[in-house]
Amino acid sequence: MKRIEMEVSGGCQCGAVRYHATAMLDNSHLCHCRMCQKASGNIFAALVAAPDDALSWTRGKPNVWKSSELVERGFCANCGTPLFFHHLENGRTNLMIGSLDDPHAFSPLANTCTENMVSWFDTVTAIENTGATENNGADWAAAIKESNNQHPDHDTTSWAVRERDG
Repeated sequence: MKRIEMEVSGGCQCGAVRYHATAMLDNSHLCHCRMCQKASGNIFAALVAAPDDALSWTRGKPNVWKSSELVERGFCANCGTPLFFHHLENGRTNLMIGSLDDPHAFSPLANTCTENMVSWFDTVTAIENTGATENNGADWAAAIKESNNQHPDHDTTSWAVRERDG
């Protein structure tokens, strides 16, 4: 894997956990293994790695769960956002591409663990693009925008984290 010197930042949805990397690896991929499916709550995990020596936590610290003897997974304890999986032996942390401030920067280069790929994965690009999350009308979209507690897609000097309800 090639090391790319570049500045990258990201974090969780509520802003309690933020990270910064000064280098990335050219390994962006979609992992279809069952562990990544479960950890991301999705049919795959979109990942790109940062060398451990280039990654720092700039706000808060993620909670970590050891999902196997080889890997630990990090997430925000407040909002639940999955942030990474860390190989315990190879010196890199695979960040969830969706947690990056600019997820467009890393298009996937490969599908991995395809033995667990859902059978309908190849049909996803043929699905109708409606442009809306749900058909709840303009009032719904305005209400979501008005009540948004999500951290913006950039670093902030301060941020009031809304604690989780319940």
